[in-house]
This record gives sequence, structure tokens and C-alpha cells, in this order.
Amino acid sequence: MPYLFTSESVSEGHPDKVADQISDALLDEFLKQDPQSKVACETLVTTGLVVLSGEVKTDGYVDVQKVARDVIKRIGYTKSEYMFDADACGIISAIHGQSSDINQGVERANPEDQGAGDQGMMFGYATNETDNYMPLALSISHLLLQELAAIRKEGREMTYLRPDAKSQVTIRYSDNHVPEKIDTIVISTQHDEFVMPKADTAEARQEAEKEMVQKISEDINNILIPRVLNLLPERIQKLFDNEIVYHINPTGKFVIGGPHGDTGLTGRKIIVDTYGGKGAHGGGAFSGKDSSKVDRSAAYAARHIAKNLVAAGVADQALVQVAYAIGVAKPVGLYVTTYGSTKAKDAAGNIMSDGEIAEKVSQLFDMRPYAIVQRYGLQNPIFSETAAYGHMGRTPGIKKVEFVKNGQVEVKEFETFTWEKLDYVDKIKQAFNL
Repeated sequence: MPYLFTSESVSEGHPDKVADQISDALLDEFLKQDPQSKVACETLVTTGLVVLSGEVKTDGYVDVQKVARDVIKRIGYTKSEYMFDADACGIISAIHGQSSDINQGVERANPEDQGAGDQGMMFGYATNETDNYMPLALSISHLLLQELAAIRKEGREMTYLRPDAKSQVTIRYSDNHVPEKIDTIVISTQHDEFVMPKADTAEARQEAEKEMVQKISEDINNILIPRVLNLLPERIQKLFDNEIVYHINPTGKFVIGGPHGDTGLTGRKIIVDTYGGKGAHGGGAFSGKDSSKVDRSAAYAARHIAKNLVAAGVADQALVQVAYAIGVAKPVGLYVTTYGSTKAKDAAGNIMSDGEIAEKVSQLFDMRPYAIVQRYGLQNPIFSETAAYGHMGRTPGIKKVEFVKNGQVEVKEFETFTWEKLDYVDKIKQAFNL
């Protein structure tokens, strides 16, 4: 019997994502000053206020207030009526030094012996149902909000849009786990109060609210959805039909939003950041953490493994788990499941078990923290780009970063989303006789 699966996303203007983006911008600035920086920055945003906290060990100096204000401005909180804007909000910093007890387990005389920054388990997941090997419901949820933000920043259409928004997509799957159609789309977007009541009565206010929601719904269907469809491959476009149930701003008007509507905290959108509820999650957040924290670096490495396994044809989907003990370099365990979709065979022609696949993976990929950092360039200032619309499934690219040295501006280039590369496909095919 067909079944439904749902994932959600939130926009860059969602309060939790504002906090994530500030935390990762701080991380990038510390890494620019000192690539060996150890950073764990937490951010809280609320009405008219940003609170920065956490632990940092660095030889660099960062103007944390300027970094926070630049992020808030880039997102679009630039008007006083939002009750949270880049120029006027207060910023409190309570950032202090990293615990020496933690540091002694991470830094070693031999860099290759670097221990994990904490215990825990991290997961990576991939599926061949999309071109970027991500779950379809999450992929569409992200895309809806990325395009909504693009429309807002272009300023030509839907000029009432404000930065805060959420989306949710429900997919109907066949018994064979193949997407059949889009069942439901939910979009809630913050907006100006662009229709005013004609009188100071409950009925007039209700009528104005109804008119605003109707206009937003029409624009979602006539402007946003066509733009999203143009970005999707034809096989995914076919999943959109006239029977989709749309819930647009289902509670009514959404004028009060962003940090004024809800307090935002770093690390509260870990499912949005990863796989939208597919696969699994170890519980650790990413943003604001440098790569010595395996919560982040090992989760990236596990995604890289899962994606390359699926791309190489080992399985239709794969989940990879890696686990660590604090201060210990070598993982305590590596686990792989392909959900019964394995195609790889051993030398005798028998379908390989997940345990056999895990054994080969452990031989192909060095999962010590130092090796992970070197493999993906995780001491580079490349993390701000990850803090909205997902850390996984993104397109690798080049980021240009300005450095000021002795009064001179120097531009360096760094690779982004390196864990999304399909650079191990040939090695995996060879190892699995594919």
C-alpha cells in the first residue's frame, strides 16, 4: 500500500537559522585569523537582541559585533518595524576560552593522533531518488524557500515578503519506495501588513487578513511554484499535478515573525540541516563548531561515504554511522545499512552483506578526525554557506575570501561543500567489483 513521507525546511530568516548563520560566520572569521582555532559559538536572537556565547581558543581577533550585524543585514532584517534589525539590535558577547580539559584530548604532539572533540555517533545518508542523492521531500522543501528568498531579494514581485518562512512537503511513495506524486505542500511566509482594515472592527480586520492570505496564495501558485518547477528535472516535475493540497499561511496573517516572533537558538534545526527525517541523526548540531568537533566533521564524512556508495551503484540508498570516544582518534565503530537495496557482490557472486560493505568502507576511508579535516579542507573558512538550506546535498564550489595582511588585501580561494564530491566513485567500484 502506498505511504506518505514528509520533510520540512526553514528560511534563512527563521530565528533559529539566523542564530546558526551568525555562529558559522563567527567560526569563519576565527578560521581566517587562525586556521587552528577551536570554536564552539552559540547564538541567541530575540526581540532587538543578540547574545553570543561559547568557547574559543585562537590566536586571532574578531570583531564579533560587526560579524553579527553583517549577517543580520545580509539576511534582510534591516527595518525597524521588524523589531529586530541589523543596525539597532543590541549585541552581548559572553564568549570565553576553551576548557583545557577538553583541549588536552584534542591537540596532540603528532597531529595525526588528534582525538575526537567529544563522544557520540554521527550519521550520513544518501538515496538515488534525486540527482543530488538527497531525500526528495527535503530537497523540494529547501528549493521552495531558496526561491522565495530570491524573489524577496530581487524586489520585483511579492514585494510584501519578509525574511521568515517555513515549508513542508509530503510525498506519496509506492510500495517499492518510489516517489509517485506530491501530496501536500505547506508554506508559511512572513509578510508586510499590505492590506489595512477598512474599519476598526473585528469583521474588517478579518476581511483584510483574508485578502492578504488570498493574495499570497495566488502568488505562491503563479510565481513561486513555476520558478521551482523550472529548476527541477522533468521526472520530478511530473510529480506536481492539480491534485496537490496547498496550505498557504494556514493560521492567517504572519506579520510578526523572525526573532521578534520567536527566540532563535543555534543548533535547533538539525533535521532540516541533514536529511529531513530520513536515515538517522546522532543528535549533534553543526553550526558554530570547528572541525575538531566530530559532531560536524564526521557527519560530513559519513555523508560523503554514503553518497559515493550510492553513486557507485553499491545500493539504492545507504546509511553510514560512525562513533567516537572523546580524546580517541580511531572510531569505536563503523556501521552501514543499505535497507536491503544492496547490489554489490563478492568474488563468488553472492550479494554482499551490510557488514561486509562496512568492512570495505573502513579500509577505503580513514575516519580519524585529523584525516577527515585534511580530506575535506575543514580548517578553511567555508562554513557560512552551510548554515541555511541544508549542509548536505549542496553543490561544491569556490569561495573567495579576503584577507588583510600588513595593510594589503589578499584574496584566497577555497573549495566549499567538499564532502559532496563524487571523487571516490571509481575507488568504490574497483573495491566492490562493479
